[in-house]
Amino acid sequence: MQVVALGYLAVMIVGTLLLALPCSSREGTWTGFTDAFMTSTSAACVTGLIPVSTYHHWSAFGQAVLLVLMQVGGLGIMTLMASFTRLLGRNMTLGERKLFMLSTGNDSVGGVTKLIRSVLLYTFSFEAAGAIILAARFIPQHGAYGIWEAVFHSVSAFCNAGFDLMGKYGQSSLTGYAGDVTVNLVIMALILCGGVGFIVWQDIFACRFDPKKFTLHTKVVLVMTGILLFSGAVLFLLFESGKTMPFGERILTAFFNSVTARTAGFNTVELAALSPASAALMIILMIIGGAPGSTAGGIKVTTFVTLLAGTLASARQVSATNIFKRRIEGDLVRQASAIATIYFSVVSLGIVSVAAIERIDLSWVTFEVVSALSNVGVTMGITGSLSVASKLILCLLMYFGRVGMMSLVIALAAKRENIPISRPAENLLL
Repeated sequence: MQVVALGYLAVMIVGTLLLALPCSSREGTWTGFTDAFMTSTSAACVTGLIPVSTYHHWSAFGQAVLLVLMQVGGLGIMTLMASFTRLLGRNMTLGERKLFMLSTGNDSVGGVTKLIRSVLLYTFSFEAAGAIILAARFIPQHGAYGIWEAVFHSVSAFCNAGFDLMGKYGQSSLTGYAGDVTVNLVIMALILCGGVGFIVWQDIFACRFDPKKFTLHTKVVLVMTGILLFSGAVLFLLFESGKTMPFGERILTAFFNSVTARTAGFNTVELAALSPASAALMIILMIIGGAPGSTAGGIKVTTFVTLLAGTLASARQVSATNIFKRRIEGDLVRQASAIATIYFSVVSLGIVSVAAIERIDLSWVTFEVVSALSNVGVTMGITGSLSVASKLILCLLMYFGRVGMMSLVIALAAKRENIPISRPAENLLL
């Protein structure tokens, strides 16, 4: 766990130092520590909350640094460490194997080399495919620069980072492409592919796309992703029914919001103009997040489903918790409860801390804090105007969301011997 935490911290520090250099800024001047550190943290933790414009502030070198940070954050520290270990010809220890497998969402310590290859293959294949399609769209519009835009946005989307270069055209994120079917579908597909996790893709290909052979984990992730995608889109359509835009564009925007809210930081409409109901829905989707072992954040869809199943079993006074005709161990239900409890405790502390510093509407503070902790990156547009203290709080939340939640899952998944002590029982009113 310390390896993961220190690894991400090291990447963030190196990224900060590189971004602070004059060659990283478009004006050729030093960038302040706070802005450099927050941008580096946001990229390494694949969040997307930024204090300065990615295009207007950062030079080509600075943007390249951000691309590398996003890729490192998306792949994960343990994946990179395991890859370098293999390249150097050194065998991984049992502890390193276990840590790597758990960080990618696998509970086995076998097949490490195969999984490393799969992770790298899936990542670069999806990103390359996305870049090619986006390039076909951007090059006719922006010339040769469209190639860099395509690569940057493809990596950003698959890694669920949400960084964009559209500030060059006076646009906020992808608002200029709200009605562009190609760009919307490609970005959504990349976000979803990165958000379901590498283990799911490995299982899908291993089972030759036969749903009957999928593991319970794959079934839960795919089914819940579909449910959240379509139910979220329908609700966004209802909540934003008063907006004056073509119906086809409204449908496209609704689906895009449903996808990006759970995991990425892109947006095709100004989020500050959303209705209160839509903003609340986005917060709920951000909390749920994506799948374990993926590039997404939040408490994870599997944790959400386990909590729901455990709650239903408790309400029915049934001892067994079942999902898709499979029994879930009580330890998993308790782990899910622990993850959710810690998440809401941290997000509550973050909201109170930022609200005590800033004179901003509480709903906007809540939106920003949840976005940071869930590593989503959508914003009401207040990130750059926050005080230094609030920016540092958001950095801590992004770091904890990416590293703390992962470390917590690994710690809870570790097998420990039961302490043979039986305490006296007593009732407690709930």
